[in-house]
Amino acid sequence: MTYRYRLLGTTQVLREDGTEVPLGGARIRALVAALALAAGRSVPAGQLAAQIWAADEEPPADEVKALQALVGRLRKVLGPDAVATVPGGYRLAAKPEDIDLFRFQRLAREGADALGAGDAARAAGLLEDALGLWSGGVLLDLPGRDTDPAVVRAERQCAQARRARLAAEVALGRAAGALDDLTALTAQEPLDEPLQALRLRALRDAGRRAEALAAYEEVRRMLVERLGTDPGEELRGVYEELLGAAGPEADGGARPAREHHFSDMSRPAAGNLRARLTSFVGRDRELSDLAQELGKQRLVTLLGPGGVGKTRLAQEAAEAQKEVWPDGVWMAELAPVREESAVVEAVLTALGARETTLRGPGAAEELGPASQDPSARLVEHCGRRRMLLILDNCEHVIGAAARLAESVLTRCPGVTVLATSREPLGVPGEAIRPVEPLPQDVALRLFAERGAAVRPGFRTADDTEACAEICVRLDGLPLALELAAARLRLLTPRQLADRLDDRFRLLTGGGRTLLPRQQTLRAVVDWSWDLLCEDERAVLRRLAVFAGGCALDQAQEVCGQDTLEVLGALVDKSLVVADPGGRFGMRYRLLETVAEYAAARLDESGERAAYERRHLVAYRELMRSGEVELRGPRQVEWLERFELEHDNARAALRTAVASGAEQDGLCLVHAMSWFWQLRGHQSDVTTWSAAVAALGPDPFAAPVRPAVPLVDRCTDSAPPWDEEQVWEARRGARLLVQAASTGDEAGAD
Repeated sequence: MTYRYRLLGTTQVLREDGTEVPLGGARIRALVAALALAAGRSVPAGQLAAQIWAADEEPPADEVKALQALVGRLRKVLGPDAVATVPGGYRLAAKPEDIDLFRFQRLAREGADALGAGDAARAAGLLEDALGLWSGGVLLDLPGRDTDPAVVRAERQCAQARRARLAAEVALGRAAGALDDLTALTAQEPLDEPLQALRLRALRDAGRRAEALAAYEEVRRMLVERLGTDPGEELRGVYEELLGAAGPEADGGARPAREHHFSDMSRPAAGNLRARLTSFVGRDRELSDLAQELGKQRLVTLLGPGGVGKTRLAQEAAEAQKEVWPDGVWMAELAPVREESAVVEAVLTALGARETTLRGPGAAEELGPASQDPSARLVEHCGRRRMLLILDNCEHVIGAAARLAESVLTRCPGVTVLATSREPLGVPGEAIRPVEPLPQDVALRLFAERGAAVRPGFRTADDTEACAEICVRLDGLPLALELAAARLRLLTPRQLADRLDDRFRLLTGGGRTLLPRQQTLRAVVDWSWDLLCEDERAVLRRLAVFAGGCALDQAQEVCGQDTLEVLGALVDKSLVVADPGGRFGMRYRLLETVAEYAAARLDESGERAAYERRHLVAYRELMRSGEVELRGPRQVEWLERFELEHDNARAALRTAVASGAEQDGLCLVHAMSWFWQLRGHQSDVTTWSAAVAALGPDPFAAPVRPAVPLVDRCTDSAPPWDEEQVWEARRGARLLVQAASTGDEAGAD
């Protein structure tokens, strides 16, 4: 059975005979609204769940199962074929013409086109039909509708349709009948110059020239007081027409129908977004969240490390919502800008507003002295527009980008700014949205798609283990995965995975049309490194000695007590990841790609030995002090802490063995031994006890040195120890090796 769906007003489903299908509760209506909004396209399950439970403080624990149950209920009402299950989501069996919202959009679009072509009569009919479908709002049953971009877009289209219908009425000589609605609309949008120009024309055509002149003066004064700008070209043109009016019609009597040009009422969306050449993989939830954020905030900054996909996410989000901004989506690419002083000019160039500004009907004059200031020109250009401005790659000109954003936002009320950066702009009202690396499954999909593009027939299923390893070791960074996929022309996935220890030499195959900093993996990280001050560089390279992240105390012990502020700056600049560590506070870690880069910089500095030594001492003391807790009432807590720091303990033991630091190694082995035994890490007991024991003489080799009774255990005090303590620690390490070996043999039997 074919159904018709109503999204304008209360959500309804109508049979072919026009009778309504009873849907039941609010959840079912929300599901119908979310599916119908896609107009027959598939909707990811995660996006559906986010829309249906957007207003719930406590959504279902298992949203997938709850959604499945809801879809099952809808199928019982509409039939099993009404909703199809597709990979990753669902699809409503409906065409756009079956849904009133899309019929409205088609009629409104055709009406606007007719108006632009000069056929006012046809335009009026089409627009009347379109507005006849509008009944009390849109998507009223969709939770979170107030910030949903589809609602914003539809309401904007409705407003544009009303304006276009009034323009058609004026063009048909029915100006007097349109004036009440025009007056009400301009009261709601007093700074909307095209709308004000239409009202002035209607007043003139209704024979009310004096009122039109007074209205112009009122609008001019409002623009000066609120925006600090003069009326634009269209308003000035109408004013000049009013001043030049002659004959009996000038001061009274309605004018006959006359031809008007209403290009501003029907023009296509402006902007400079370029078409993308590759598919966009994943990020459905991020796109949905970003759309809602842009509906609520006027400055949103996408924050993340280089290569994580901030620019592409911004482009996709803007493309999906470009109809929300009638004056377009404009992207200013700041990466090529070298000096902060050039930022405003770069944005003006992107907006196509660099050299001149319109000063009269059809005339472009050179800028006068008052408008030579680039910032003033930018505000003048944007002040009367409703647009989205994307500031891409702000981090290297962060101060200028922040000043520009603040100036535009405070002086141009119709502008929303979406920035991408490796650190926040720091402007009041800024909403920060971190962009995380891709999860494993999405990273595999991206690698598979890009791999198949360069090597036909490539499938990740042919070597799942190697492909998964590549995705994990490249931190799920889209740019790194694309560079790796390009190498599949030469290497198999296993060969590629085996060579990732030298990733910076390996991943150099970026496209020729990319910016230089995106053509190699090293260039991506070099870009961030070059923006750091010397203190930030020092802390970043020293963090390379940690394995698996660290707590703040250990970061300060190793990198210096004044590390906190610098660490915060590195987190802000997306080079250090700050993860909640539960009861142990925040943990700070480097992505593997950044860690390898920092390690190379540490080697170049000549500091490696000194900071590996500090790392060894820090973790020797942490584990030594924690060992006694493993035998007390806080055992569970400290078992968790030891597990958390296990990689760092191993790294410290590796340093002790490599540097011949016998006493530090012995202390660490004894501090870790009880944890290893409790958690069954027998291989660690054997490996590290034997390695550390080999650093000194065998205490059981002839002639055997007699043991002297000691009051303290090896872990009761930190090295350096006296001679008897050292010999006792050596005996303990050898016994640990022997006990572990015996246990292994017993297990084998």
